[in-house]
Amino acid sequence: MYGPGSGWSGMMGWMWVSWILLIVGIVLLVVLLVRLAGSRGAPPASGTGAGSGTSGTGPGEGSARLILDERYARGDISTAEYRERLEALRHDRP
Repeated sequence: MYGPGSGWSGMMGWMWVSWILLIVGIVLLVVLLVRLAGSRGAPPASGTGAGSGTSGTGPGEGSARLILDERYARGDISTAEYRERLEALRHDRP
């Protein structure tokens, strides 16, 4: 009655595939929701605004320091040039 010619074996195969796809979809949805929830609490990516300065620096110096750090991380400037410009930023504070 439920032999190979009855069509039940084909349906069972598709049922497993659909369950696997459902589980993968739920996992992807959870990962997406976690990422979205985590990015809401993160600081803004740009260096502008009142809270963008690093500790002990003013808003202008903080954004300049962030730019300097980014340029050094990308390899645009050497270590010696980075240190020289960092000292200049520190001495320019009022």
